[in-house]
Order: sequence, then C-alpha cells, then structure tokens
Amino acid sequence: MSHSSTHPVQVVAISGGKGGVGKTNVSVNLGVALGSLGRRVTLLDADLGLANVDVLLGLKPRHTLKDVLDGTCSLTDVLVEGPKGLSIVPAASGLQEMVQLKPQEHAGLIGAFSEIAYRMDVLLIDTAAGISDEVMSFLCAAQEVLLVVCNEPTSITDAYALIKVLNQRYGVQRVRVVCNMVRSDEREDAAFVKLKNVTERFLDVHLLSAGSISYDDHLRRAVQKQRAVTDLYPTSRVAKDFVALAEIVDSWPIPAQARGHLEFFVEQLVKDSRLH
Repeated sequence: MSHSSTHPVQVVAISGGKGGVGKTNVSVNLGVALGSLGRRVTLLDADLGLANVDVLLGLKPRHTLKDVLDGTCSLTDVLVEGPKGLSIVPAASGLQEMVQLKPQEHAGLIGAFSEIAYRMDVLLIDTAAGISDEVMSFLCAAQEVLLVVCNEPTSITDAYALIKVLNQRYGVQRVRVVCNMVRSDEREDAAFVKLKNVTERFLDVHLLSAGSISYDDHLRRAVQKQRAVTDLYPTSRVAKDFVALAEIVDSWPIPAQARGHLEFFVEQLVKDSRLH
C-alpha cells in the first residue's frame, strides 16, 4: 500500500567531493537535529567503501538493502533506529549493485521505498567521496545537493571538480554548501566564498550557502563515544550549529509535483544508472 503519492519527501544528498571533510558527521548530526525539530528522517548510508553511519552511532545492523533485493526481508526490517527517531538504512554492497539492477529489481526497490515514504519527511543520503558514476547517480536523483567543504585548498579543489561534473555532465544548476570545521579565528564562510568565486567565474551554476559548522572538540569526543554530538552534548557550540543547519534545510522548498515524491527519487536513481 503506497500512501506516498500525496506526501512529499525532501531528498537531500550530502557529498564532500573528497574524504576527510566530515561528511558523515554532518549527515548523522543533521539527521538527529532534524529529528529534534520533529521531522521524521531516514538516513541512507550510500558510502559503500566506508559504511560508517552505523559505526558512528554504535549500531549493529542485522539486515541490509541486499536482503531487500533478494526478497528475504522488507525495507522496514532493514531500518535501524538511531537517536531522536532517526531511521537509518545501513550501507551494504547491495547498493553497489543498485546501480546495475535488473528491471524487476528496480521495480522492487521503488516499491520498497514507496512503502516507507509515508513514514518520513526527509531522506538524507550520505554519499561516498569522489565523482564516481554511482555517487553521481545519487546526487542527480536528489532534489538538493549539500556539499560539505573545509577551508583548505584540497577540499575546495575537489568540491569544485564535483560541481563541475554535476553542472557540465548532468546539468545540475544549484548546489548548496555548508562550511565544516570552521575555526574561531577564521571567517565562517571563507571556504564558501573561495568556492563561489571560482565556480561563478567558470561555471553556470548557482551556489547557495547553508551556513557553517564550528570546529569543536565535543564532536571528536562524541565520535569516540559512538554518539551523535547533537544528542550527547546538545548545548555545545557544534550541536547548536547543527540545529541551525537543520532549520536551514527545513526551510528549503519541497517540490509539490512528482519531483517531491520518494518514488521519483528512486526512479531517477535507477533510470540514471541505466545510462552508464
């Protein structure tokens, strides 16, 4: 039974262009912060190489998407509960195969996501680093791309490379950017300004700032304790930054037509994968 045709879902793919920019921490803590605002959030761990959303939260998934594709369980069985009602779809090599699925498996996957669409307001996708076809499939299928950058040359160069591919090869014209690990002695939007300058000079793409996340030792401590910092240290500066980010994400418009539906996201995902 699909309730989702009338229920739009905000689909946000989170990317970093490179590793080491704190992308998974942003995904997890944004999810928890949105949960604390009363939103029903599902986080899809699409980072296959590192599959670390469950590790960050100390969860032990019993099933993966592969089991759904094999027909041995439903997507509801795969979901793992995180803090503040966050639902997590753990990463699995099954996702790698998602990009090379047979048509009947596509239908099964679309059906599986349709079944849980009515249970969520936001779907966050933690993508892998880099610009592989698989990462691109997720970024192009989502309504919003949130790019995590740090104020260091390699992060800005890699973020630019990702934006260039998204824009020139896939026609993406809008990318949202959050500056992560911002130190107290630097301008909080320094990375965004640098990226915007180079992007607007060479590409026809609109970069929008989604604010910044402070560098804060509380985050490292939360990671060591396998907890979300927004859950463990809610009064810390970094937790407040994540709540501010959640409020920004929550304010983004959700398309009312087909593009706002979860089935559309999954259909785009599998349609795009057939082009490769």
